[in-house]
Amino acid sequence: MMKQKPNLPFWSLWNLSFGFFGVQIAYALQSANISRIFATLGADPHSLSYFWILPPLMGILVQPIVGTLSDRTWTRWGRRIPYLFIGAAVAVLVMCLLPNAGSLGLAVSAAMVFGLLMLMLLDTSINMAMQPFKMLVGDMVNEEQKAKAYSIQSFLCNAGSVMGFVFPFLFTWIGISNVAEKGVVPDSVIWSFYIGAAILILCVIYTTLKVKEWNPQEYAEYNGSLSPDPSPKGKGERLERSEDKADWFTLLRKAPATFWKVGLVQFFCWAAFLYMWNYTTGAIAETVWETTDPVSENFQLAGNWTGIVFAVQAIGSVVWAAVLPQFRNTKVAYALSLVLGAVGFAMIPYIHNQYMLFIPFILIGCAWAAMLAMPFTFVTNALQGYGHMGAYLGLFNGTICVPQIVAALAGGGILSLVGSHQSTMMTVAGVLLLLGALSVFVMLRGRKTS
Repeated sequence: MMKQKPNLPFWSLWNLSFGFFGVQIAYALQSANISRIFATLGADPHSLSYFWILPPLMGILVQPIVGTLSDRTWTRWGRRIPYLFIGAAVAVLVMCLLPNAGSLGLAVSAAMVFGLLMLMLLDTSINMAMQPFKMLVGDMVNEEQKAKAYSIQSFLCNAGSVMGFVFPFLFTWIGISNVAEKGVVPDSVIWSFYIGAAILILCVIYTTLKVKEWNPQEYAEYNGSLSPDPSPKGKGERLERSEDKADWFTLLRKAPATFWKVGLVQFFCWAAFLYMWNYTTGAIAETVWETTDPVSENFQLAGNWTGIVFAVQAIGSVVWAAVLPQFRNTKVAYALSLVLGAVGFAMIPYIHNQYMLFIPFILIGCAWAAMLAMPFTFVTNALQGYGHMGAYLGLFNGTICVPQIVAALAGGGILSLVGSHQSTMMTVAGVLLLLGALSVFVMLRGRKTS
């Protein structure tokens, strides 16, 4: 019979997720600046969404692999942490290379290819570093504390996002150049990636030093997914893992209903946010700075302001994350959060004052808070007793990646349909988020979450 996982003190829960702060700085820099970087290198707005295929594609490939391999890994340094550390180390190297794609004397096409290669490696490494944090909570935190643990993770995620988002604006403010010659990324962006890389590795080292994962015997006592080696020589020291006996297709076939119901909501939500990351810089440049020229100073100012409004969104998310536990019905809270985000997206094309943009992005932050915390709470609770926690969470990441890939493939065509106005893509994002809110009611049909 499985032992009840012990209640962990606050700082133990904090340490489990602290490295996520650094990882999220890297992710925020990528989210806010990739479209800006490739537009500066010379990409056409109608093809920008195609560059966003790589990040979720890497996620859908990397995270199930990391999850499955880490389920089967036992080392002196832990089960999940080795993957976290390797992913972070690669991310640091790539963050120093990517923003320099236009500074290496390459032709435009070669700079684009180099940038794409670096983007692929960056997202691969970020996914490799990010997934272990979700697994550590699933492995070591009991159901009673799981919502609190993911709330801490959400807070650190948003705090890291704020820092990453404001870096280009901050560095411009202190005097680092925010303009550069045609095809070259400004120094304000380059230095943002350098500093983000340094913080990332320091945060991951902290988590590596502070977190001690359970050994195989302890893990088996609390999770019940391992059985003693029947060999007389083993004496319980070697373990036969039942987790080794199921492939991904078998796991998906046996997944609880909640896995798929939450996945439907995820589809609409993550497609919406893909368009936000992709088109916000162009949308703000159109509506506030009245330019579509990526070489212009005004476009680069819009790029900096994108980071600021994304930071406002993250702050709104932190505040709303503190409100969400007050709702008695978590599914209603989930749906309401997505509706607020949809309203925020719908407002953006009609706002021409940069400071008034704070209002819609605070509302969008409400949706983001729910998207970060609630899906994994529903799914990890539903997976209790299933085993294969890492593999399942890696597979569940497909509900984040697939909609982004679909949205990226469709982005250029949808942009043409809405008159090639990037600001109108915010309305498209709002419609998608509203569909996500309606999809939550698929989960409301039954009282159980599995």
